[in-house]
Amino acid sequence: MSATRARAFWLIFLPAAAYQGLAIFAALRHRAKQRASRRSFHYRLPVSVLKPVRGTESGTYAAFVSQVQQDYPEYEVLFGASEDTDPAVNEVRRLKEEFPDANVRLIVGSRPASNRKVGVLMQLAGQARHEVWVVNDGDIKVGRDYLSEVTAPLADRSVGVVTCPYRVRARGWADAWEGFGIATDFIPSTLVASLIGVRDFGLGSTLAFRAADLERAGGFAGISEYLADDYHLAKKISRLGKRVVLSTYVVETSLGDPSWTGSWLHQLRWARTIRRSKGAGFAGLPITQAGVWITVALATGAFVPAAILAGLRVASALVSGSVLGSASTAALALLAPAWDLYAFAVWIVAYMGQEVRWRHLILKIDSEGRISQLFEVGERNA
Repeated sequence: MSATRARAFWLIFLPAAAYQGLAIFAALRHRAKQRASRRSFHYRLPVSVLKPVRGTESGTYAAFVSQVQQDYPEYEVLFGASEDTDPAVNEVRRLKEEFPDANVRLIVGSRPASNRKVGVLMQLAGQARHEVWVVNDGDIKVGRDYLSEVTAPLADRSVGVVTCPYRVRARGWADAWEGFGIATDFIPSTLVASLIGVRDFGLGSTLAFRAADLERAGGFAGISEYLADDYHLAKKISRLGKRVVLSTYVVETSLGDPSWTGSWLHQLRWARTIRRSKGAGFAGLPITQAGVWITVALATGAFVPAAILAGLRVASALVSGSVLGSASTAALALLAPAWDLYAFAVWIVAYMGQEVRWRHLILKIDSEGRISQLFEVGERNA
C-alpha cells in the first residue's frame, strides 16, 4: 500500500473504529442505567394512550391486551382506525368485550393528512381526556410497568419527549435478519445520539409527552405532511427548548411483511426517509458501517486493522443486544460485519430514487421529508 493510500485508509479507519468504541460505551452506559433503574415511580398524572392501528397479524391482539393491562392508577387507551372495515377494528371490539373494566375507546375516522397515520392521530387527539399522551405503533407489546416507566422522566419539566428502544419479535428468517440489524446498527446509533446530546430523535415505538407541549409545537397538524412523523414530533417539541430522553424501557414490535422483499423495502423506506430528513447525517452513515472498512482492509492486506475493527464491531453487537434483552442478537453477533455490507447496499440504493413503499401505498417524498405524492400500488400503471 502506497503512503498516500495508507494515509487515506487510516483517515477512514480511525473514525470507524472510534464510532464502534463510542457505540460500545453508549450501550454499556445505557445498560448500567437499566440495572440501576428503580421500579417505583411517583409521577402518576393521568395518561391518554393514542394508538393508531391498521391491519392485523399473529401478534396484534396480544399487543393490544398488553396496552390495557397496566399497573397505573388512571389511564385510557384510544384505538384509532381510518375505516370501520379495517381488520384491527374487530380486534379492538373483542378487546372491549374481554376487558369490560378497561378504559378503552375505539374511534373510527381520520382528518385530512398526507400521512394517514397522523390523520388518525389528529382524530384521536380531539378525544383524549388527559394531559400526558403516549403514542405508540399498533404492534407494540409491553409489560405492566410500561406507562409508569416511560412517563416518569416527564416529572422533570425540562424533558419534552420520552422515547423507547425496541426489539423485534421475528416470525421468519427475513425479519430475524432485519431485527438483528435494528439491534446492532440502528439502536446503537440511537444510543450514541442520546449520549452525545442529540435532541431531535424520536421512535414510533413510543413517544410520551405533554399534550400542551405538542400544542405549542404546532400539534399533530404540524407533522401531518411528513413521512417520519415520529422524528418530526420529537424535533418540534425539542425546539421548544425541551430535552428528548431515551427510556431504559424496551418494547417489542413486529415488522409487518416478514418476507425478504418486505424486509428490503422496509429498510429502503427508512433509508430514504432518513436521507430526506437528515441530509448530511445520512451521507456520513458509511463511517458507522464497520463491515465495509473491514472488507477494504482485508482487500488491501491490512489484516491487523481489519481484526481490530471486527472485534470492536462484534463487541458492539453483543452489548447492544444485551441492552435490548435479545438472545438472538448474541447468537448472530459474528454476522454484524455482514449486516453492514447489506446496510451499505441499502444506503447506495437510497440515493437512486425518491419513492418508498409503505404497505399498499407508494409515496414520493420531497427534499424536506414531506410526502409530495401518494399512489395506491398499481395505480399509475392501471
